[in-house]
Amino acid sequence: MKNETYCIQTDGLTRRFKTVVAVDHLTIQVPTGSIFGFLGPNGSGKTTTIRLLLGLLRPDAGHAMVLGYDTASQAAQIREASGAQLEHTGLYERISAYANLDFYGRVWHLSAQERGRRIQELLSTLGLWERRNETVVDWSRGMKQKLAIARALLHQPRLVFLDEPTAGLDPVAAAALRDDLLVLAKQQGVTVFLTTHNLPEAEKLCDQVAVIKQGRLLSVDTPDHLRMRQGTQELKIVASGLTADILQSLAQQPGVQAVKANGSSTTLTLAPDAKTPALLRWLILNGVEVEEARKGSASLEEAFLQLLEEDHVN
Repeated sequence: MKNETYCIQTDGLTRRFKTVVAVDHLTIQVPTGSIFGFLGPNGSGKTTTIRLLLGLLRPDAGHAMVLGYDTASQAAQIREASGAQLEHTGLYERISAYANLDFYGRVWHLSAQERGRRIQELLSTLGLWERRNETVVDWSRGMKQKLAIARALLHQPRLVFLDEPTAGLDPVAAAALRDDLLVLAKQQGVTVFLTTHNLPEAEKLCDQVAVIKQGRLLSVDTPDHLRMRQGTQELKIVASGLTADILQSLAQQPGVQAVKANGSSTTLTLAPDAKTPALLRWLILNGVEVEEARKGSASLEEAFLQLLEEDHVN
């Protein structure tokens, strides 16, 4: 199963908690140096999977290799070569931000010079350097989140597990962190295993995404391929005269799967065989003044929701 092309490989990985199957025969391959999105609703098994990959839990069935190490027998080596920011920050809130990172740098056996360099580099990048001597207890959730991410990256690991890394961050800080993650993966060869409920974020960041539900893998592919495979397209219309009755009738037209109105802008989700010119003619004949019409693929969020719905139906 060992293959340097892949940072993570699982084969039938399974974990049960009494009568609940949290991870159900999961088989994935995560390419080295990629940003891999692990997506699913709450309770779908994402955090349990990370704990299995770090060797914090033992599987009931199946097998996993991480960084060439067996999770069952070489968990210490995996954790030594990895960084992780999970649901708990791992911070000591009664000491300063600098002291937190200095403590963890000592745990990772970094020299005093390397600790100082990395702490300044990370806190500056995350906008925390000027507040490095403040105790953490009074910080906002977003600031604590950034410090927890700095802790995970401190020892320059080859693999980083990030569980909802931008939760609680303001838009500017979240965008800056996304840029940092891209640099890590593309320039330094770090593999990022990312869970997030922010689907637009996953669409921007991830080379591949896996979608799971109730522990079962529904799909794994690139964001672009996943959108195309789901077979839906979008038609965005800016128009006047779109009354409630017309919107209701529009939703019944051939090829229209959904209609979402937002002020003067309306988005149609279309089936692959939908005829865009016919829909526009229908709107005009019904007195709608179309100012702009733009066609494109459905978003990753829409493809994700469709996957979950299809699984529910099946």
